[in-house]
Amino acid sequence: MYQLLRSVWNEPRPSRPPSRTWWDWALVGLLVPVAVLEGVLRPDLPWRSVAVAVTVVLVPTLLWRRTRPLPMVAIAFGVTGLVPLLTGGQTPETYTTVYLLLLPYALFRWGTGREAVIGSVIMLAKACLAAVLGDLGPADTIGGFAFLLSVGTLGAALRYRAKARTRELDQVRLLERERLARDLHDTVTHHVSAVAIRAQAGLAVSASRPEAAAEALGVIEAEASRALTEMRTMVRVLRRDHPAELAPSPRIGDLERLAGRTRTGPSVDVEVACELHDLPPSVGTAIYRLAQESVTNARRHARHATRVEVRVTADDTSVRLRVSDDGELSPLRPSAPPGYGITGMVERAALLGGTCEAAPNPDRGWTVTAVLPRTGTVG
Repeated sequence: MYQLLRSVWNEPRPSRPPSRTWWDWALVGLLVPVAVLEGVLRPDLPWRSVAVAVTVVLVPTLLWRRTRPLPMVAIAFGVTGLVPLLTGGQTPETYTTVYLLLLPYALFRWGTGREAVIGSVIMLAKACLAAVLGDLGPADTIGGFAFLLSVGTLGAALRYRAKARTRELDQVRLLERERLARDLHDTVTHHVSAVAIRAQAGLAVSASRPEAAAEALGVIEAEASRALTEMRTMVRVLRRDHPAELAPSPRIGDLERLAGRTRTGPSVDVEVACELHDLPPSVGTAIYRLAQESVTNARRHARHATRVEVRVTADDTSVRLRVSDDGELSPLRPSAPPGYGITGMVERAALLGGTCEAAPNPDRGWTVTAVLPRTGTVG
């Protein structure tokens, strides 16, 4: 129990809480006239002017509820708790003050663990003070506690759901970096093997054919430069201590393996619009992996799709991959957050200095577009 309480107390604030948006300003702008209107239309409201003034004064706390949750809770519940002391035990509260429930939600959603504990004490003290003053009966007090607990529980649940998703996304990124590291390892091994073979050939003919030895040195220099480039990329990649896959990494020429039709899925057409034999292995492997993941996603998620098109083009500086399907757009698919497969694709492209985007088409279907530098280097 002590460890549990300590972990709650030491819980850090979630990273990057959202700043104030137009919706927050619109809410504040709406609540102020609503509070004034309620004061005008409710003749039974005790201490009407005080109730309306308190409601209006506390509305701006909503603007800082995410970035300063504990001070906003302290201000709001402190003011509403002290007002009855100045009005003879009466609580001049308007119905509009229901917006204050956003503050305990924000406290548990965006505050630190100690802020949540301190804020809970403040809210508990306010409820106890209201019970002592006789403003709330036992049933109302219990109901208020239950309601605040429900709001706080909702904030905490969404907080830890977001935290779990962040961990899963980090896991996907690390896995993609590991896969890229294995691919780059194969590439570097290829270059080093070529250097060794050329060096042995140069030594064998150096006495009888000096010009062949000079040619071998030129090839060695080119292969060594490529190997160094791949090494610089690989050292940027995080690789964990898992057994490496022994199968060779796929290349651009392996894209044809994606073509064809499954028994129940759409047909896949592959087109490579230009010759890419001189493409660095790291880029070729990345293009294949991105196309493979895109085709897999289309087969899994594109409803009633009949065709998936894979097209690769290139110019002097970059290689472009486009994968599109003609499936029906699910109501949830365009607005859903990026899946883990897409996250891995974006991570792989970024590690090579490129970009990857996935979005629905205007009419139907889904398109993935990736652009990678032709040299396969990261700036």
